[in-house]
This record gives sequence, structure tokens and C-alpha cells, in this order.
Amino acid sequence: MMPSLVDRAKTAGVSLVRVAYCDNANLVRAKAVPLSALASAVQYGIGFSVAQQALPMMYDTVLPASGLTPGGETWLVPDPSTFTPLPYSPGTAIVLGDFQTEDDQPWEHCPRSCLKRVVAQAAAEGIEVRAAFEPEFYLLRQTAAGGFEPVDQTNFAATSAFDLSNAVLLDLVETLTAMGLEVGMIHPESGPGQFEVSIHHAKPIGAADRHVLLREGVRGVAIRHGLAASFAAKPFPERLGSGCHLHLSLWTNGRNLLYDGSDPLRLTATGYAWIGGLLEHLQGLCALTIPSVNSYQRLRPHYWAGAYACYGRNNREAAVRVITPRRGPESMNMELKTVDGSANPYLALAGVIAAGLDGLRRHLHPGEPIDSDPGLLSDADRTRRHITPVPGTLETALDALARDTVLLDALGVPLARSYMAVRRGEWDALKDLPPAEQALQHLLKY
Repeated sequence: MMPSLVDRAKTAGVSLVRVAYCDNANLVRAKAVPLSALASAVQYGIGFSVAQQALPMMYDTVLPASGLTPGGETWLVPDPSTFTPLPYSPGTAIVLGDFQTEDDQPWEHCPRSCLKRVVAQAAAEGIEVRAAFEPEFYLLRQTAAGGFEPVDQTNFAATSAFDLSNAVLLDLVETLTAMGLEVGMIHPESGPGQFEVSIHHAKPIGAADRHVLLREGVRGVAIRHGLAASFAAKPFPERLGSGCHLHLSLWTNGRNLLYDGSDPLRLTATGYAWIGGLLEHLQGLCALTIPSVNSYQRLRPHYWAGAYACYGRNNREAAVRVITPRRGPESMNMELKTVDGSANPYLALAGVIAAGLDGLRRHLHPGEPIDSDPGLLSDADRTRRHITPVPGTLETALDALARDTVLLDALGVPLARSYMAVRRGEWDALKDLPPAEQALQHLLKY
């Protein structure tokens, strides 16, 4: 029998446990309980105002369009499987949870519960999804003037970047490993002071949980070294943006449903239909996967951001990259590039799975793959090949989401309303700011 959460906390030397969730604006929020109150929190959950899901990322003011008010309570119930001691905050652990109503039912505005519903739909059709988020982030130091700047001035994969941040990177790998997040790779990215870290894949709930824990780990280690970390999509207008690419594979009975050795792309009909669904719904999906005002400063052609709705084998300019299975059929997967660090990982994955399932049900085909930069094609060629740009603003993406019945059904009416109210509230508040001020608003929120 697995020890109770209280016993595990005692064994780990933990005195304070943060019970956390990821809100509609993709901010990780928590209340903490001492060891003496942990058993009660596990049994009854921790009370929060329902209005917590009506808060934009800029401030804690309730947005009326959400349909939520300060009147009403929901309870965050810890999931013991997510219990994770935090090496950078000795004596402290974090546990993620699901929101429930007073009668122990999933709360309709809970992103984690939303993903569980969509995963169950995939399972009912014999599909097990495995996923991993691959985030990029900037390491920052504070300037004498009180602002922030990157910790170095290096380029992609520069060995000097490893040397300049050696202590931080060693601590980061050790910390993430201690948190149960198996690090696959870490390397400098194209922006100065920018890094990318990849961890092993998991089933969808686990993948989203692990991404939340990874973000917390990166931030905690940065703070321990007197630095800050930013996962914002475009933290500096003049520098390269940060993505959070989503890797996906589909399985049944231990068999990878994406691999077909006889196909030129090594892709099955299932894989083509899944990509067809992603591209069919990409306009609205962007409101879930690149959902900040700042996101659309990053999404430019020729910057490997997936600025066009197309796919290709190992094509980093396409929104969907089909990845060559060099390590055998089990390694066959696809990458959605139109994802960044402002996305709530539960809602992003829920939308991606719903879109892919729709592609399977309708036998959608994504058309011919593209093996070059779609941004270099003529307008006529892109039209002929049905290659369209992704939305140019958050407002456009939200309008597309509002028309997409498949994605709206995946969210459910209450969550769709509160989510879009939060993101529209952010758009209304920030849309007219200069790019530098927009970037500053997002810098330390993500």
C-alpha cells in the first residue's frame, strides 16, 4: 500500500505543502498548509473563490464577462500522485489538484478536469496520447536601473553560454531530476541568455503536470542564484521569442499509431488525419496554445515559430513538424510549434487532442507536406496549396475559437466563457500599448 500523503511529507522532511493549480491566464497559484493541516486538505480540499478563474494575468480584478463573481466557493483537492518536494525551497513541497464542487463533482471551470474529459474521449476510441512540452526561457539578471537583461550575449548552442551559466544549469538539472522530471537535454537557444530544456514524455495529465512543475523548478533555481526566469513569448521586442513546442504521439496496446515504414514521411493514415484535424482547427486552437497578447509579437515568418498552417517532415517553419523516427518506430512523433509559455498546458492539450480526434473522425487529410519555408512561397503558391497564416493577433484567434464548435465542446460552455473573458480582458487592456510595454507586462508573469 502506498504511504499516505502525510506520511510521504514527513519522510521527505516537509513542513509546508503548496496546494497549487494553473489558472485560465496560466499563472500558477497556490495556498500552503502546514503538515498538521495536510490530512484535512486531502480529505476536503482547500476553498477558493470561484472568481479565481475570472482573473487576467495583469491584476486580480474579476472580469464580469466570465459569468463568475466573488460569491461562490470551489475546493482544490490535492492529487497525491503529484506530490513533489522542492529542493530550492527546503522543507517545502508542492502538490497539484483538481477543483471540485461542494457535492464532490468536477468544477466546470477546472482546466485539469477539462483535460481529463478529453483524454477519456480519446481512450474510448482506443487512443492513448503521450506528450511532452519543450519550453524555451530567458535567464535574466536585474540591472542597476531596476530592469532586467539576459545573463549573456551568446547565440544558439554557444559553448560559452554553458560556461557562463554553468552553476545555474548544473543546479537546474539536479533539481529537476530530484523533482522526478527526467531531463533529456538542455541547450542555449538563439536569444542571448535563452535556454531550452526537454523532459521525457508522459500521458496527457502527467505531461501537463510535469510542465507546471518544470516551470516552478526553473524559476526556483533562478531565484536561488539571484536571477529571474521568463517563459514569456516575446520578453524583449528586439530579441528572439520563446516557444514551448508540444510533442505528441498516439498509441494503442503498446504500438505507435503514427509509424508506417512504407510511407515517405513514415506516417500512417491515422497520423495524417490527426494532422488534418490540427490544421483544420489551428486558427481557434491558437487561442489556447499561443494565448497572450505578447504571443503574436513572436509569431513571424522565417523565425522557426510555425507562422503558417502547414506541415512537413522535419520542417521547423511549418506549424506541425513530422519528426523522423531515427531511433525506431517508437520514437515517431509530431511537434506543434504554435505553442508558447503563456498557454495553460491542460487547456492547450485538451484543444490539441480534441482537434486531432475530429481529424480522425472525419478522415481529414492535411494535403501535401511542404519541405521548405512557406514564407518564401508566393501568395499564389500558398493559395494553391491551401497554406494560410496563423492569426495575427490574439483577438483574431479568440474570434476563431468562438466559432469552433469542436474546441468549444471540449472546453464546455462555462469554461469556454470564463477562459475567453480572461483572454479578451487581457487583449482589451494591452492591445494599444507599445511593443516594449506589452513585453514588460508579460516578462515576469510567464
